[in-house]
Amino acid sequence: MNTEDLLNQIAFIKEIDKVKYIQRKTKLFNSDRCENDAEHSWHLALMAIVLAEHSNEPIDILKVVKMVLIHDIVEIDAGDVFMYDTVKNHDNTDEERLAANRIFGLLPKKQSEDFIAIWEEFEAGETNEAKFARSMDRLEPLLQNTSNNGGTWKEFNVKYDKVYEKKSVIRNGSESIWNYAEGLINESVEKGILEK
Repeated sequence: MNTEDLLNQIAFIKEIDKVKYIQRKTKLFNSDRCENDAEHSWHLALMAIVLAEHSNEPIDILKVVKMVLIHDIVEIDAGDVFMYDTVKNHDNTDEERLAANRIFGLLPKKQSEDFIAIWEEFEAGETNEAKFARSMDRLEPLLQNTSNNGGTWKEFNVKYDKVYEKKSVIRNGSESIWNYAEGLINESVEKGILEK
């Protein structure tokens, strides 16, 4: 047993507990309580397993699960940026890169490199696994907002065009899930919970 590796892994495990304290803007289904990043990542992992058959292309589901479980760990340092933020860009930032290096760097070298590579792959969104993982990341808040009568769309005055633009990424990972999501977006307009 490599004691140094074990101690580094335990340090990482203790550090990532902080993900449970990162509050997202989106609220839980049919609730007024905000979701935290740990709940979000767990939900995405199960969604990916359940919905894997709807992926446009064959995928390594374990890799997808790894992606969705670690994709927001960088928010321990970088903070959560709201998808519809009008000031700060939601795309990968220098702060997130520094956070990835610091947090994943707590792990033994090989694990650290593997985690950073998986995080980078998710952020790039180019592989089949990353496309599907990103589809899950965009679908969950859509389901939450529709269950909460518009949720953050109403709270932050987010319009149809912005929602449609951000959610259309779903199509890259799954046409069938995108068709469902697009229907939800349009129904939301009809119900008056999303302004066109």
